[in-house]
Amino acid sequence: MSRKCLPTLVLISTLFVLPTVIHAAQTLTSLRLLYPSFAGSWGTAWIAKEAGYFSNEGLDVELIRVGGSTRMVAALLGGSAPIIQAGASAALAATAAGADVVIIGSTGTVSPFRLMARAEIKQPSDLKGKKAGITTFGSTSDQIVRMALKHFNLEPNKDVALLSFGAQPEVFAALQSGAVQAGALSFPLYAKATKLGMRELVNFAELGAEDINGTVITTRSLIAQQRDTILRFLRAFTRGMHRYRTDKEFSKKVLGKYGKISDDETLEGTWQDYAPTLQKTPRPSLKAIQFLVENQFPGKKPPPKLEQFVDTSLVEQLEKSGFIDSVNK
Repeated sequence: MSRKCLPTLVLISTLFVLPTVIHAAQTLTSLRLLYPSFAGSWGTAWIAKEAGYFSNEGLDVELIRVGGSTRMVAALLGGSAPIIQAGASAALAATAAGADVVIIGSTGTVSPFRLMARAEIKQPSDLKGKKAGITTFGSTSDQIVRMALKHFNLEPNKDVALLSFGAQPEVFAALQSGAVQAGALSFPLYAKATKLGMRELVNFAELGAEDINGTVITTRSLIAQQRDTILRFLRAFTRGMHRYRTDKEFSKKVLGKYGKISDDETLEGTWQDYAPTLQKTPRPSLKAIQFLVENQFPGKKPPPKLEQFVDTSLVEQLEKSGFIDSVNK
């Protein structure tokens, strides 16, 4: 079985945070971090690992790609990993259903997605009676495609059928083959789609709403049991955000390694697309979560409280200690 992609419901029989002896005198705490794709929005953890920031915090972090945010939330709840990076919408859905899932960090508030359509779609109304691709139901791509369709006065699954493909590369392949006529893509896939003659119907960053991307998700029980481990993870993650934003050449090298990209134009575009939008602190945007909650749970009575979905206490602890300011001097 490939270590790069776990099945949806793998259950790990051993504990997911184990001490591992590295050399004779150094002991690191091992943990797994799951992420959904090779898009630049997930590059912070790769950079933190390659720069040695995790090991500096006494952590041996194994990075594993699992396509689809809802799959990763299931893996988190099943014990396959203590921390995941996934779309916020999947975390909100799990929390609303009573699961022990909480957002503790994010990298930015600018949406990386574009709704791309095949060349025969000249205008949004042409999508009526057609199909749109998403990663998984309940994922961020699911929510933003629904949002875009409503923006164009089209009803999801009535005017436009939604088909799930598991991950962005598969959505892109479905667009290429004509299995769907539209899909939400981030860089570099939306740039590749443009080169193939597809057109951008909407840039979600221009819809005027804050997004929450690069989301870091764990469980409240783990925070209670191993708060120091999570804090050390966020310390290294914050350093990774700073390095991503300020060291273009190193970041491009890491993006190329994990994304298996050698084309400098693509690497440059990926860095330009994400790095300038990175925050100086991994604080999740409550405004963005509020926007998602209103769109994801319309008419729900009583309306869900934001405190259900997010725990900002860890980031606040890092801010009060002066750590965030020291990184961003």
